[in-house]
This record gives sequence, C-alpha cells and structure tokens, in this order.
Amino acid sequence: MRNFIFISPNFPENYWKFCKQLQNNGFNVLGIGDCPYDALSVEVKNSVNEYYKVNSLENYDEVYRAVAFFIFKYGQIEYLESNNEYWLERDAALRTAFNIKTGFLQKDVKKIKYKSQMKKYFTKAGVKVSRHCIVKNEKNCKKFIDETGYPVIVKPDCGVGASDTHKINNERELMLFLENRLPVQYIMEEYVDGEVCTYDAVIDGAGEPVFETGNVTPDSLMDVVNNAGNCLFYILNKPCPDLCEAGRAAVKAFGVKNRFIHFEFFRLNKEQNAGKKGEIVALEVNMRPSGGISPDMMNYANSVDVYKIWADVLAYGGTEIQAGERFYCAFAGRRDGKNFVLSDADIKERYSQNLKMTGRVPEVLSGTMGNEMYVAFFKTKTEMNEFYSEILKTH
Repeated sequence: MRNFIFISPNFPENYWKFCKQLQNNGFNVLGIGDCPYDALSVEVKNSVNEYYKVNSLENYDEVYRAVAFFIFKYGQIEYLESNNEYWLERDAALRTAFNIKTGFLQKDVKKIKYKSQMKKYFTKAGVKVSRHCIVKNEKNCKKFIDETGYPVIVKPDCGVGASDTHKINNERELMLFLENRLPVQYIMEEYVDGEVCTYDAVIDGAGEPVFETGNVTPDSLMDVVNNAGNCLFYILNKPCPDLCEAGRAAVKAFGVKNRFIHFEFFRLNKEQNAGKKGEIVALEVNMRPSGGISPDMMNYANSVDVYKIWADVLAYGGTEIQAGERFYCAFAGRRDGKNFVLSDADIKERYSQNLKMTGRVPEVLSGTMGNEMYVAFFKTKTEMNEFYSEILKTH
C-alpha cells in the first residue's frame, strides 16, 4: 500500500476531494489535523484511512510525532502534502526530517516562500520582474524611491496572499510604515500598474504540465483587503499563450515536479519601467493550488476534475483526462454592510441557470474574498461582465 500523509484535510473545506481521489487511485491516505474527529464532515472522514488529531498544527513537535506514528504503523511515506500556502514551510521541514523526497525540502524553502528570492528564478526563466529592495532603514528606502519614484509597494518578504501589503504614496506614509512595521523582513517594490493574472497548472514528475488554466483579478486584492471592498476574479475559458510560455519557463527554473501550482503575474496596463503595455511581469509563485474554491471553479470552467488530474499525476505519472466544453467561471464576493440593489434571493432567481455555488465565505478567508460568495459560469465574457455589474450594484 502506498502511503500519503495529507496535512489538514478538513481545511479548506473542499480539500477532502484531493484525499478522495488519492484513495480512488490506491493510496492509503493518512490525515493530520487539529479538528476533533467527531467534528469532521462525513466527506473528510470517508476520504482518509486514518486521522491523527493534534492540539495545534502550529506545534511542530506534535505534528512530527503524528508523522512518526504513521511511519511506525504503516511504513514508508511516499508523499506528504497540505496543498496549503500556510503550511508549505512546515511540509518541507517534515519531508526533510523524515527523508520524504517527493516534494520541496527545507533547503528549497527560500526560493518558494521569499518574494525577493523568487525574482532570481523568474529572471533565470527569462520573465521580467519589477525593481525591488529589502527594507532596512529610512535611508535605503529613500534611496530606492529616488530611483523609482512614488508610489511603492511594501509587503512581508515571506508572506501569504495580500496580507500586510501596503501602497506608499508619499514620505509621510513611508515614515508611518517604518514606525509601525512588524518585526519581519519586508520587501519594497516599484509600483506596477497591471492586471493580476495567473498561470495555474498540474505539473508531472518530468516537470511538464498535464493541465493548464489561469485566472484574472480585475481589482487589486491588496485594495480589497485594505479597503474592505468586494472581491471578484474569474477563471479564463482557455489559458493565455503568453502566460503559458512564462509559466512553463518558471516551472523549469524553480524545478517544479508533481505539484499543483499557482503562479501570479501582472499584465501591464500601460508602458512603464517594467515593460510595454500588455507585457507580462512576474509577481510571485505559489507552490500549491489557487486558494479556497478555485479548484472547483477550474472544474466548472474546463469541464474536468482537477482533483483527479492531480491525484492521477501522483499515482500514475500522468492522466487521461482532457478539458471538455469551456466557460468563463466568475467569483463574486460581496462585502457585508453594503446596500446592494439585488438581494440574495434576486440573484438566485435571475441567475439560476448560471450559478454553481453560493454561500458564506469562511471567516478566515473573508478578508480577501468578501463575506457572501456567488460562483457562476458563462459562455461569453460579455455575459460574465453583465453578471458582475448587476450583483455588485449598490443604491
């Protein structure tokens, strides 16, 4: 029996689908989490062969003991994964400690978690990057800004998503940031005026993509988080050739194998130092699937099962699944407290033929994704844009 340890199979709540497809492909799936077993959903319980409850996934020693127990009971572990950005560094530490060589190890962490290091590998791949510096003090920040001008972006060099990311427009805001920054390393980047777009793919053991798609975020997630705005993004009906070219080159440069990835880029809105209008500039890599319900949205947009594609790659080295009919799949996250024209009931009635998912966004994700979500699919971009316009309209 091939053993697979899956960290936190219950969160996000759709990740049990990764485990179920692993089971279907013959893996003995061993879950480790901090949720009591009785509180797990039926789907999670049925998708793991055994579950080890720890008091806290933050406690490395507890999780270490859980892995050691599974090895003692079941023997060699072939894979250890969480598919979750928050635990990538922990996953690497555990693989290193237990000599599990089917994923990134501790020595690889810097290049996949630190934004300043990512730029080196994007450059190696031939993908343009924005200018940057590591925040040290007022002097080095001002020297960098003398070269780029305002605004600039500051964020933790090792961070998750758009959290603690700020746009600094003048010296007063710079001084305020320096006075109040957290005791972590920050990176400062020139401001890039561009639309965020992604290369999402499942990569096989030879470093080749077996499935490719991408999404677009018309509004900055940084602004959504900092200004408590609505969230919207969509899965493209087909991947963009230039994003695929940049994504594949980056996959080779980073040495990605047997992974579901989510690489982020800017498509420039105008000519600027970073490049010409329409060109691609690297933002960051995420060595895991796009977060939350994005895998389900990929399924709706491509008429596939990405959970099975990923599990097929890990079990068999490839998959026979091919994309079917294609759609645009739209996500809209409405923020509580706004006076929307259409009620929840209005939306469900008007878009009953398009809606695939609705409901409350988990609290831990609501800062980025809003509070009430609507996922719908459309044949054309025009139809999708009309959907966004109508459901986000306020009095």
